[in-house]
Amino acid sequence: MIVLLAALSAMSHELPRLPPIRRDPQISYLDRSGALLGVRGGRYGPPLDVARLPAYVPAAFVAIEDRRFYSHAGFDPEGIARAIVSDLSQGRAAEGGSTITQQLARNLFLSSDRTLARKGQELVYAAELEQVYTKRQILGMYLSRVYFGSGAYGLEEASRRYFDKPAARLTLIEAAMLAAIPKSPTEYDPAEQPQRSADRARLVLDAMVDTGAITAADRARALAHPPKVWRDAATAPAQYFVDWVDAATRKAIGPLRQDMVVETTLDDPMEIAAGEAASDTVKRFAGQRVGQAALVSLDGAGRVRAFVGGVGYAASPFDRAVDAHRQAGSSWKPFVYLTAMEQGRTPDMMVVDEPVTIGAWSPRNFEPEYLGEITMETALAHSINTVAARLAQDVGTANVAATAHRLGILSAVNTDPAMALGTTLVTPLEMAQAYDAFANGGNRVAAYGIERIRTAAGKVLYQHRDAAPVPVIANPPLGEMQRMLRTVIASGTGVHAAIPGYDLAGKTGTTSDFKDAWFCGFTGGLTTVVWLGRDDATPMARVVGGSAPAQMWRSYMRVALRRVPVTAIPPGPPPPAPEPTLIPTAAPTDAAPASGETPPVR
Repeated sequence: MIVLLAALSAMSHELPRLPPIRRDPQISYLDRSGALLGVRGGRYGPPLDVARLPAYVPAAFVAIEDRRFYSHAGFDPEGIARAIVSDLSQGRAAEGGSTITQQLARNLFLSSDRTLARKGQELVYAAELEQVYTKRQILGMYLSRVYFGSGAYGLEEASRRYFDKPAARLTLIEAAMLAAIPKSPTEYDPAEQPQRSADRARLVLDAMVDTGAITAADRARALAHPPKVWRDAATAPAQYFVDWVDAATRKAIGPLRQDMVVETTLDDPMEIAAGEAASDTVKRFAGQRVGQAALVSLDGAGRVRAFVGGVGYAASPFDRAVDAHRQAGSSWKPFVYLTAMEQGRTPDMMVVDEPVTIGAWSPRNFEPEYLGEITMETALAHSINTVAARLAQDVGTANVAATAHRLGILSAVNTDPAMALGTTLVTPLEMAQAYDAFANGGNRVAAYGIERIRTAAGKVLYQHRDAAPVPVIANPPLGEMQRMLRTVIASGTGVHAAIPGYDLAGKTGTTSDFKDAWFCGFTGGLTTVVWLGRDDATPMARVVGGSAPAQMWRSYMRVALRRVPVTAIPPGPPPPAPEPTLIPTAAPTDAAPASGETPPVR
């Protein structure tokens, strides 16, 4: 130890003084209630305020990582000596002797190379850290930077990753499980290695009893209440949304020079329900080759309340809600029917389901038989292709394209005859925008996810302002479409989406080769669009919009409807009053009236 200290003393003269501690700024994204959804930017958060944590949380790390933390001056000669003896006896580097301060010095300033020179630098920097910062500050910086596995850096992120709660609410057993991880983040990952994690957490609790941080009774109570560990982070589905709004945030604020906070429109409980509905549906229908799912849920003003761009963000961060353009299938037909309503058709008008040929194209229905003469309402409810194809020709496919664009479809729309059956490539976000006009009384919306951007200190840099409503569907066509889309759920292809007690409407969608399946539905002021398919665009096994997508939509909406006011679908503005009919009167005359007659009143 004398030789070691002499070497360190000489080395300290060659090293620069303690470098400045640098941390790249971060952007924290919050849901509409203030819950943290995700962080983008730098890897590490700001130093933790240890005083705001339960006392047993820092005590767990001190007990297992560095029992003499509060008494040493940055490094522990006794621990180093013990490690050297252990390493020499085993002929390899078997035991570490680094204190918490040394680990922090290495994280802040050095590489992880296992060399004597690097170890010497680490000791010198650790000693200098102890001269500049308090023990509480050192522990706070350490806890904000240590790696906890599964991509989580820092105690705050780890607490949310594994237990879906802030670090200030950790229980004793949860603190012990997190303190167990730094020795080997892979081996003691609570989600991936639950048994090894539990075994080491017991060692942490034993160490806490030995150091007097807790009693044996505390240890027993902690072990009697094992916590729920999230296999995947509760906020994992929301990371697609965070990526989407992060791009908009960077565009709005420019280069990131300080910590920022973005308050978003997302509703975290609704988002969790959406993520669970997506993953459960993909698992349940995996035998029918369902590979991925997407969901977008908007309120009547276009605020994004839930947004799932796929199942398994860590493995596949590609956002299918905004970046995947897929055929809409029959979920496109409301644009055809709305165009027809605006040209004077009505739901009760009779049409004929029969073979039809348009040029060289002969569309077929999903079911082999033809229904003959039916109402337009029945044709849409049962998604009759022949009627939609003929109707689009009658009203003009260019007019249908204009209707879709007017409601919120941004992608290019093809105008060939098959467009009536949804061959246009669209995204779930676009479809949600367009259907929202049916749900909010006929107004166009532009989906958005950012309410406010502010600095960490509270200075507001951006505030969303609602624009004046833009009516895009008038009555009676709006009411007629709402009526027909209700029938889709009540007795048509969307019956599996029905939820008793709610005013619901929507439309199923299936492409002819089963590559895409949709359900687009709404209630008063809330629209949700679901898509299922495969990333490689290969067919699923007869998955139609009225099966898996409708069931996924219902699973999510049963939770979402408890988060929003129960509202009937608004009928929209009344139709314009008819022009008054003028009754012609007799031409005036200058002739004197006959005797006894009353002169005309003008």
